[in-house]
Formats: sequence, C-alpha cells, structure tokens
Amino acid sequence: MKKAIFLDRDGVINDNRKHVNKPEDLIIYQEAKEGLQKVYQAGYELFVVTNQGGIELGHLKKEDLEKIHQRLKEVLAPYCKLTDIRYCPDFHKKSRCRKPEPGMILDLAKKYDVDIKGSWMVGDRDTDITAGIRAGCRTAKIGEKNPEADVNGKHLLEVVEEILKVE
Repeated sequence: MKKAIFLDRDGVINDNRKHVNKPEDLIIYQEAKEGLQKVYQAGYELFVVTNQGGIELGHLKKEDLEKIHQRLKEVLAPYCKLTDIRYCPDFHKKSRCRKPEPGMILDLAKKYDVDIKGSWMVGDRDTDITAGIRAGCRTAKIGEKNPEADVNGKHLLEVVEEILKVE
C-alpha cells in the first residue's frame, strides 16, 4: 500500500486572495512547488482534494475548472506528478464530498490502494483538518494553528519538512 499526501488547493498550493476562475488566475506559491517536490521525491503519492462550490453557485463551469487543473499539472510538472485531482462542486446541498466530509479522500484512497493511516491531509482551513481526521489520516494545517492537527506551519514547505521528520 502507498502513502499519500492529500492537499487542499486554494491557500495551500496556490494564492487564493482572488478566486481562481480561469487558468490565468492560478498563482502557485514557490514554497508549495518546493514542498511538493520534497514529498514526491520521498515517495508519496500526491492528490488534490478541493471544494469548488463555485460550480454549484454558477461562478465557474466544470470545463473551466478542468483547464485550471490542467494548468496546475503543467506548472508543477518540473517538481512533481499529481496522481489525481478531485473536486466537490457542491456548496449548499448536503454532500459526502464537500469537506469537512471525507468522501474525496476515502474515494481516492480506495481507488489507488492508499494506506490511509500512513497518509496526510494538508489544508489551510479547519474543515480540511476535520476531513482528514474523519478519513483516518494524519493532518497538517497551514496558517492559523489548529490544535487538532498533527503538524502546523506557515506554508507547505514548512509543513512538509515537519511531515518528513515524523516519518
């Protein structure tokens, strides 16, 4: 079984001060590139699990999101390979995929034969940490500290360095 890192997208990998509604809006943090490269080289499978309620709200079409994610893969290609990207289009309706629910994580873990207990959920919101805990993996929080997270840090590179120390 493989170990994985499940990553929220906005605020973890890319700047989210402005909504990302088209590929040109995607600004990837340098610390994210470096952090992703380190965990990828350490043998982790990398997955993006992102709430994209803007689809249900009509701010974004699925086709636009696919283009954004294609750009994400292209920009990150020199650093790492993303095994898969999952998104939840729901906002208002009850959903098993919208974090804090763990649906996206559990589906990916099953599909790719991931050792959930040896894996991590990394996010910048408390809902990301809750989703990781509910899925049964360890958690890392970027930004404001969360006492329930196993690791806390300022950005993805800092969090990755802590994760690799724990291993």
